[in-house]
Amino acid sequence: MASEVRRVALASSAGNAVELYDFLLYGTASALVFDKLFFPSFDPRIGTLLAFATFGAGFLARPLGGVVIGHFGDRVGRRSMLVLTLTVTGLCTAAIGLLPTYSSIGLAAPLLLVLLRVVQGFFLGGEQGGATLMAVEHAPPGRTGWYGSWTFLGSPIGLLLANGAMAASTAVSGDAFLSWGWRVPFLLSLVLVGVGLYVRLSVEESPVFREVRETAGAVRLPVAVVLRQSWRKVLLGAGVNLGFNMFIFVVATFAVSYGTRQLGMARGTLLSAGLIGAFAQAVAILVFARLSDRVGRLPVMLGGAAFLGVFAFPLFWLLETRSPGLVVLAMVVAFAGSAAVFGPMPAYYAELFGTRVRYSGVSLSYQLGAVLGGGLSPVVATWLLGVTPTHDSWPISLYLIVGALISALSLLAIGETLRRTPS
Repeated sequence: MASEVRRVALASSAGNAVELYDFLLYGTASALVFDKLFFPSFDPRIGTLLAFATFGAGFLARPLGGVVIGHFGDRVGRRSMLVLTLTVTGLCTAAIGLLPTYSSIGLAAPLLLVLLRVVQGFFLGGEQGGATLMAVEHAPPGRTGWYGSWTFLGSPIGLLLANGAMAASTAVSGDAFLSWGWRVPFLLSLVLVGVGLYVRLSVEESPVFREVRETAGAVRLPVAVVLRQSWRKVLLGAGVNLGFNMFIFVVATFAVSYGTRQLGMARGTLLSAGLIGAFAQAVAILVFARLSDRVGRLPVMLGGAAFLGVFAFPLFWLLETRSPGLVVLAMVVAFAGSAAVFGPMPAYYAELFGTRVRYSGVSLSYQLGAVLGGGLSPVVATWLLGVTPTHDSWPISLYLIVGALISALSLLAIGETLRRTPS
């Protein structure tokens, strides 16, 4: 039994890592190259803003994907939907790597880029909810936080893979990075999808889902039931994720653009700092998730929400030193501290909703927070940078503090979920 649970958790982590590689790679490319290749006729800052807007377009499709795929996940099964989401997301990423640029086909290039990003976001919207449920619903009592967190290890691992691939391609291609070097990490997705599918197809359907389907049957319209009976949980759950996503995508995506364009730092320095930070987050996710099994989700996640606000100003103070050591410190502290919110999330969201509608409820709530937080934060941060004449970062820090407050208040409104039977 224990070996089966570990295998499911690893499969969820591996599949989620591949999908997050696909999604986060786009964010890194938006910060480094997409403004030059797909929006070259604009002022550099406007080009960056447009590149981040296409990054956000993928988030806009995520709630819809969560609803549609969550519907079939609650009716047909978790496993089959996860195979579908992994395959399509990977194919979209590879297709981006083959796209002609603006200089070749004009306006059609950014339009195709946005289309692929929207499709990618739609299927990722149905991935994370299902992947977390596979791990949580296989986990033994008292260990749901621990095993559920393995799924979200896919996020820092995906970032490690994305930044690592981009850094390696930068080093290998050199001056040819803008012509072909940037494409290599996108095409590499095909290999990762093959590995992810091999692992994901090796696990069985969730036993909790099988039991409920056999005894109670499937709900005809799961999302309708969620919205009718649990709309408050959906909104408050979205609020919890909103603040985290605002913070983490400013750190993982916007900071790369800010460091290279505003501070004049080397691209490799920022990518390397992100790699070290992602590794720190992976370790911290496991620590905070296990702690949440012992003391409860609320104190751990509430402490994490407080960190998001407290570190909003120090984050930029450290980056603005331009010291490689202090930039690495900023990334390590930001990624690791945010894991106090992120690590317990899989179990936390699963504990909000009943099994028959859980895929739909988790996907909708989580993805609403993701689109309002992570989807908008790089765009908003880029815009806020131009609010002051000297392009100061303090408006961005205030923006992150607002997000942290929303997360904290949402957590307090929901209360503790550990050992609470969802309605």
